[in-house]
Amino acid sequence: MEGLSPSQLAFFRENGYLVIPDFLSPEEITSLLTETTTLLDNFPLDSHPLTKFTTGDDATNKNDPHVGDDYFLTSGDKIRFFFEPDAFSPTPDPTTGKPTLLKPKQLAINKIGHALHALSPPFGQVSLNARNAAIARSLGFVDPRVLQSMLICKQPGIGGAVPPHRDSEFLYTRPPSAVGWWFALQDANPRNGTLGMWRGSHRMGIKRRFVRRFGEDGRVVGTGFVENDGPEVPGGQDQGQGHEVKDEDLEILDIKAGSLVLIHGNVLHKSERNTSSRSRFAYTFHVIEGADGWDYDERNWLQPPEGGEFSKLYR
Repeated sequence: MEGLSPSQLAFFRENGYLVIPDFLSPEEITSLLTETTTLLDNFPLDSHPLTKFTTGDDATNKNDPHVGDDYFLTSGDKIRFFFEPDAFSPTPDPTTGKPTLLKPKQLAINKIGHALHALSPPFGQVSLNARNAAIARSLGFVDPRVLQSMLICKQPGIGGAVPPHRDSEFLYTRPPSAVGWWFALQDANPRNGTLGMWRGSHRMGIKRRFVRRFGEDGRVVGTGFVENDGPEVPGGQDQGQGHEVKDEDLEILDIKAGSLVLIHGNVLHKSERNTSSRSRFAYTFHVIEGADGWDYDERNWLQPPEGGEFSKLYR
């Protein structure tokens, strides 16, 4: 399998992202969408804790501390379902005291994660394969490991915005090594909450980290952002090279279904709320370096399964 061409690699290194059209075949897209429908139809609502997905620095959801709950923190080796905050009524059910869904469950889920690549054969087939291994070799990975795979739904009308962030803040290695693989399963455009990338912002360092917080008894009590006290950029680069984030560097992408977007772990990116009548399904996973010399931080929110390791991409 061939990896990235010299021109593709040059674009990625210059801008911090790369769009590869028609990476997935129509049959692969159909397979993933069919699997998604099956998962959404079959997960049990009665036993679900109704955990919502909010980001750790989402100013509109400061009172929704789900990112510290057990359902989220233990999802790294499972398939779990996270709801859109706006899928619920602002007042709980007067009889049960539980949140009340305003939509059918299939139209209320924000994302499904975080081990689709390991537990779902259709998602595994488009994740752990020779094509992606060849890309990883092009990017210089020695022992790439796949983690944090998820289906992002961006539901019509309520699909939440994702504030500007860098993936290495959440999946930190010393030095940073994360790269995201983001597959459009439906067209993504400015109307339904597509990706926005700040070109060249990957040259800036990782200044903060999203970590587990521990109580005096050593148990996890939540999550939050802390100042990064480790390396800020991938190995061989100067710490936090002088690149300022400018409005004119923001590129709002128009992405066709089947495209792959490679996302450098240090590049600043976001997505807006989906106010349209069309969903924006996308599948994404991340790759980190697992070779000697790169340490995956034990404070990261996502940890490998007990006694196990993250999935190897090279076979």
